[in-house]
Amino acid sequence: MTTVDSGVLARCVEAATLAPSLHNSQPWRFRITGRAVEVYADPSRRLDALDASGRELLISVGAALFTLRLAMRYEGWEPTYVLFPEPGSPELVARVEPARRATPSETVTALAAAIPQRHTNRWPFAAAVVPADAIEELTQAATDEDTTLTIAGAVSRDAILGLGQAAERRLRADGGYRAELGRWTRPAHGRHDGVPPTAVGPWDALERLPIRDFGLMHAQPWRTSERFEAYPTIAVLATHGDGPPQWVLAGQALQHVLLVATRLGLATTPISQPVEIPEIRRLLTNTTAGRWAQMIIRLGYGPPAATTPRRPLAEVLRDESR
Repeated sequence: MTTVDSGVLARCVEAATLAPSLHNSQPWRFRITGRAVEVYADPSRRLDALDASGRELLISVGAALFTLRLAMRYEGWEPTYVLFPEPGSPELVARVEPARRATPSETVTALAAAIPQRHTNRWPFAAAVVPADAIEELTQAATDEDTTLTIAGAVSRDAILGLGQAAERRLRADGGYRAELGRWTRPAHGRHDGVPPTAVGPWDALERLPIRDFGLMHAQPWRTSERFEAYPTIAVLATHGDGPPQWVLAGQALQHVLLVATRLGLATTPISQPVEIPEIRRLLTNTTAGRWAQMIIRLGYGPPAATTPRRPLAEVLRDESR
């Protein structure tokens, strides 16, 4: 069996830490043991007010898992993985192992190049329509991860935006939510998580788009108010079934879609408020078909936006192979 250098695996883990997460909470840990990389959920970073079930935590971990698999492919290894390999250890979400050598394809190389470029964009997008061939690539990316991505038509889009506004109002009225938002947006020198002021973006002058207001709790007098696009492209990511394995799957699909969008020059904004209120999430879910809404994504062409910080590798990786 070909030996895999632990330095290669560490590089793959470092790439995985660039995945998106709720409030940039980065709720993951990794362990290199032998040839495998174990991916753990970090419950100490769960947002209790927003995510009591841990659904969004596992979506975040799933996004990191997909990025880890992609990084292994880019390093010339075809990975295999098992979800929740130890029933008695629910925090161990996946065990990933580079199974065999494989030359990375052009698609893998292009997606891997998008990993450090991907970031949430909370700025107004251009009025330009996302072309049909791009939509096809994005929906195929979701299909490849056994999920569905549905682009909302005009009527559905307006309904989703209305539900998003209702969810945002509900959340803002919750003291626990406001306190939690304050903790994750509090400016601090040298902070490596949370959403810094540079990544907040402007305020929607018409208050139409349900983009989370990360500037709500800490005064930012320099922040502007701008008009956002009138007809945003909105997509709903859904899974067949709704439980921890499906939440991890949703995270993998989310990151796959976001990286494809980045490669295509599209800006993206994951919108999670409508799926954080259970009764509103049910309105977006087709239980008859067994299809559960997991995330809403805004797509378009936007200006450059700031990235968010990441924790040092030493904080999240335990290497037992040395």
